[in-house]
Amino acid sequence: MTDDTKGRNPAAAPLALGRKVRGLSDRALAWVFIAPTIFLLLAINIFPLIWTVWLSLTNYRANRLNAEVKWVGLRNYERILTDPDIWYSMQATAHFLIWTLVLQVLIGFGLAYLINRKFKGNDLWTTIIVLPMMLSPAVVGNFWTFLYQPQIGLFNYVIAFFTGADPASFSMIGDVNLAPWAIVIVDTWMWTPFVMLICLAGLRSIPDSIYEAAECDRASAWRQFWTITIPMALPFLMLAVLFRGIENFKMFDLVVQLTGGGPGSITELTSINLKREAFEKWRTGFASAYAVILFVTVFGLASIYVKALNKVKER
Repeated sequence: MTDDTKGRNPAAAPLALGRKVRGLSDRALAWVFIAPTIFLLLAINIFPLIWTVWLSLTNYRANRLNAEVKWVGLRNYERILTDPDIWYSMQATAHFLIWTLVLQVLIGFGLAYLINRKFKGNDLWTTIIVLPMMLSPAVVGNFWTFLYQPQIGLFNYVIAFFTGADPASFSMIGDVNLAPWAIVIVDTWMWTPFVMLICLAGLRSIPDSIYEAAECDRASAWRQFWTITIPMALPFLMLAVLFRGIENFKMFDLVVQLTGGGPGSITELTSINLKREAFEKWRTGFASAYAVILFVTVFGLASIYVKALNKVKER
């Protein structure tokens, strides 16, 4: 033992640290615990956003690192908002978004309503219905690409029968008018179970006593559905629409797996168009402005929607 350590109490250091910690206020302790999280949020979320906004005001290209970066101001935003191809991709995205939401909400709520009425094999059917959402988009894309192949896919035979096309050469993905609907079908098949689970949680949160009181008042099943079930499950329905709307607005992998999302394609959504501008044409500044516009659009619509959702919850 050295002279410096002679006479020291081994527990002195922890005790001193404990006194310092006990001397901190609750507010200071709270900051000690949340500071790492705030730092990570700033590093992972806030800084990239600020960097993207700055790049959107320049002509920066990621494949030309030694080129001079010029300040172009709002020129990238002006070019985006006046580009007919970008507006065309936004229309394709809106078409995909609206129809997937309508189908998933209607089918998902219908399945939830049926499963909520306890019957034999309820748990088994619930598990089977939920299976598609457990698969990755890559697996789902390859699986449905196989189903859409000529001479194989069931959907091809059905659509060919009604359109009079030759089933041996017909494919929904290859048809200009039916390709968007082919993607809508796949996304609906995959994510309807997610909507169903949220709606099922809403239906099972409704107390049975409300239905019993309605039956005492001789309310019909149809009236109970419209005056009790729908109003009380509406916040859950709106929550499902919010989640699926945000996800479908960003849809990329499933569309690429099914169609490739080629240039000028009717299935070229905004996410695919953004990827092409950033990583094929290497117009990084232009793509950054595009990303900022999409972010503001989604954030603005989601904020308005959340306010409407909160008003529904307060009723």
